Amino acid sequence: MTRTLPSLDSLKAQAKQLRRAVAKGNPAALARAGAAAEGFTLREAQLVLAREYGYAGWHELVSAAGDKMIAERDLHRWFAVELNNDTWDQIEQDLSPGSTPAERERALYGAYAAALHWLEVGDEANHARAEHLISATAVAVGLPDVALRHARRCAQLVREHPEAMADWDHAFAAEGLARACAAAGLTREAAGHLARARSLTAALAGAGDRDVLERRLAAEPWFGLG
Repeated sequence: MTRTLPSLDSLKAQAKQLRRAVAKGNPAALARAGAAAEGFTLREAQLVLAREYGYAGWHELVSAAGDKMIAERDLHRWFAVELNNDTWDQIEQDLSPGSTPAERERALYGAYAAALHWLEVGDEANHARAEHLISATAVAVGLPDVALRHARRCAQLVREHPEAMADWDHAFAAEGLARACAAAGLTREAAGHLARARSLTAALAGAGDRDVLERRLAAEPWFGLG
């Protein structure tokens, strides 16, 4: 008999709690982890939790829990946020053309999947941010043509729907265009977009937003662009 499924957020919290408990040597948690206790990862904790609920894997568990949600809209939003955050984590953990094919595919498909979910529940700002994520991922895995196409789409959305955007969306759009152009070898165009991104970043009202943009602008690769 399967256990009653809690919310998706609760399942995520339970998996993280199990991982932390195993790391601290909690006997009950170690028993639940079994042979996988050494070097126990979040993904392994999710698998243990899924099997405890009577499912073969985490994705099956998440899907079943999602079926219980009152509105499909909530499920789309949850996946959009999760995929967005997971893909940015991969980019920031040195994703590159030298990463394994599986790593590159996971990141790129995750970015596209996030965009699809945002198209179901988001607004123009969410769409623009999703296009920026696809572009950033494509740059990271060595697909400059793909990166440039999505960077330009991001910039188009920001330009056509200014009322939906935060001030930092304009800075991110310029940064994305600069990086994609640099990756594609369009150095002069890249330099212009980079100068605009820096100017927009300096003018941001929020210190936290400004810090995020400054860190993004400082991050490689810039393909030799100063």
